[in-house]
Amino acid sequence: MSAVSDILKQVTIPKMVRVKQSFPRPRIEDVKAAVLAELKRPEIAERLKPGKRIAVGVGSRGITNYQLIVRTIVDELKQIGAKPFIVASMGSHGGATVEGQTEILAGYGITEEAMGCPLCIGTGTQVIGTTQDGLPVQIDAFAAQADGIIVVNRIKAHTAFMGDYESGLMKMLAIGLAKQAGADYCHAKGFGHMAETVPKFGKAIIQYSKLLFGLAIVENAYDDTYIVRAVPAESIAQEEPKLLLEAKANMSRILIPEADVLIVHEIGKNISGDGMDPNVSGTFATPYAHGGIKAQRVAVLNITQESHGNTVGWGMADVSTRKAFDSFDMDKTYPNSLTCRVTQVSKVPMIFQNDEECIKAAIKTCADVDVEHMRIVYIKNTLHMKEILVSEALVDIARSIPQAEVCGECEPLTFDEQGNISDTYF
Repeated sequence: MSAVSDILKQVTIPKMVRVKQSFPRPRIEDVKAAVLAELKRPEIAERLKPGKRIAVGVGSRGITNYQLIVRTIVDELKQIGAKPFIVASMGSHGGATVEGQTEILAGYGITEEAMGCPLCIGTGTQVIGTTQDGLPVQIDAFAAQADGIIVVNRIKAHTAFMGDYESGLMKMLAIGLAKQAGADYCHAKGFGHMAETVPKFGKAIIQYSKLLFGLAIVENAYDDTYIVRAVPAESIAQEEPKLLLEAKANMSRILIPEADVLIVHEIGKNISGDGMDPNVSGTFATPYAHGGIKAQRVAVLNITQESHGNTVGWGMADVSTRKAFDSFDMDKTYPNSLTCRVTQVSKVPMIFQNDEECIKAAIKTCADVDVEHMRIVYIKNTLHMKEILVSEALVDIARSIPQAEVCGECEPLTFDEQGNISDTYF
């Protein structure tokens, strides 16, 4: 037995019970029909001309129905005689390489074969103008040569700052479509200025590029598509803040406000830009945003395969596992931090051999707590909040929450011979 195992062997993991959380669930039943209806609105349809080469900008997040939505746009463009092609609008993600960004898109089912149009993935940019204070504005070189541009993105709360424009169309323009070089420029003054920087560059791109419209997506707390809205380029500045308020009102969250330990079964770039959305987990890397559960320690057990080795956000965990460490790829992870200038998210937590020791370490390192009644919340990830597990000490609190339902009896977590979680709890 190792010295670490010897220290942790006396730590007891409390019994846990399943809790169902309920949130409002407005959603679109026929997403394809909803997208087509938006594209056929007169103020949108009149922008789509036969024979024109149209760049469709897509990003690097796990968006529900993303493949369907993008394919519907491409098919409609082809139907009216336009010539669509797809460009990667994801800044420095995918290691800021052609191969990495192509791999990310393929993971979301966005390939030339699936989309029925070319993918033009590159790292080059073209300067198209300047901001009001004279800074160069650049966008993807392929998109700059197109006859028109459409961007398709989800509107949601950002993980590092708060403002009228957070994650959405404006950010996809200012940082995503601008590739690594433009993203680096936007992040130069830090997240303390991002609420002003994003619209400054985004509005300049709207002014100087051939942007036709943005297709905005809003999801509910269950990740269902709730809104699809084609927003004319000149209306994005006015309309996006309204959609952001809708998105925030329909966010999933942990209804338990405070715990000693938060266990996150998996994090990943397909889940959040920060691996685990701090608006849920409370693991903010900057002082410019706040919210989520308040927990003294955070344990992360796994990195999703869809992250392709990019472990941004893992550094916000206190403890993790050997298998998560084995997923870590510096070349995929560090470009994000080098570009956004936030190093904490790319650090490595304390590493333990398996899930059991990792959880015990999180418990062991808590200070000034009731060790006989540890308050623990265990979630699958920060996207899926329908069911969570809570320890015995939190059962009464869970029962007092109208939107929460305690299901069954408290039982021990089960581990396999390697010490990893052996049950599929979610």
